[in-house]
Amino acid sequence: MAPFRLRSDSRRASLQSYLAAVYNASVLKINKFCGGVSLRCQKDFGVAYRGLQQKFPEEFLDPKIQPLFEFDWHNYLCNKKRELCGEVWQHSSSLMCFLNGRLLGDEKQLASWAENQFSFTFTQPQSFYEALAEDCYTRHLKETGHHFVFMDIDVAGEAVGRLWFELFSDVCPKTSKNFEALCTGERGRSESGLPLHYKGSLFHRIVPNGWVQGGDISPGSKGNGGESIYGPTFEGADTNSLTVMRRWRALSNLLFIRLPDESFAVSHFKRGVLGMANKGPHSNGSQFYITLQPTPWMDRTYVAFGQVIEGADILRKLEEATTCNERPKYECKVTACGVLKL
Repeated sequence: MAPFRLRSDSRRASLQSYLAAVYNASVLKINKFCGGVSLRCQKDFGVAYRGLQQKFPEEFLDPKIQPLFEFDWHNYLCNKKRELCGEVWQHSSSLMCFLNGRLLGDEKQLASWAENQFSFTFTQPQSFYEALAEDCYTRHLKETGHHFVFMDIDVAGEAVGRLWFELFSDVCPKTSKNFEALCTGERGRSESGLPLHYKGSLFHRIVPNGWVQGGDISPGSKGNGGESIYGPTFEGADTNSLTVMRRWRALSNLLFIRLPDESFAVSHFKRGVLGMANKGPHSNGSQFYITLQPTPWMDRTYVAFGQVIEGADILRKLEEATTCNERPKYECKVTACGVLKL
């Protein structure tokens, strides 16, 4: 199965003659923030190039569109800065335009250049382009058929922002539903009395260049507990296996009500992959991880079922939290979580 690389709140069009954006593509990027939609990278870039291409077809070739979510765009941009170095490394904008191989600047410099060289100006107010971008983004999310959830994160008592996740509910429906329900808290309490809700839980483990791990909804969030929404039984279990599982739990003194490994179709091919932590085959509960780099060795051991689509800075702050033996010295807490209503 091909990796899930195609999700989009970004648009890039290559400028193959006079212009080229980083990695031979331009970007038109919008960002959801706290439930709304705002622009982090102005849409002027895409509008300017399309306008120039239509007006001067012999000067500008047809644009190439490469859809990317904010999280993937951020990672791609960082990698390109490392590759190109020089003046590009100091460029602070989240959009870069190149003219004949030389850095032109961001979307404002592009608009100024287009006006000076081709007398091109915008004919609509900024609010018009913002409305178009918001509508396009929402429509794209709906077309995926996937579910989207969020987590608000505090680090050392300070609110650092929101992580947005795309759940591959078509590939791992049962695992995705477990995670979504734990984000909403809709199932109330488990038979053992634990609140089936990620709100208030901690990220208890940070592995440098590996992953961050959280989701232990048991008291203290120490990393040795958690429950799925499905209780002690799951598809395919019989009375004997249930008895064995109960004895195993009693002997190990661990509360880890299990969900089977649903699918290994999604690869851990990049930073930001969302998966279920386990204690062996078919032992998924509520604990989850987010990868900090490609971890292909996880592919046949852990169930990946989603990805971060927004919140690159928030994941970086989690990653950089001070630790001792992979445990954060200060609380990294989920203060709120829920589902994105489209």
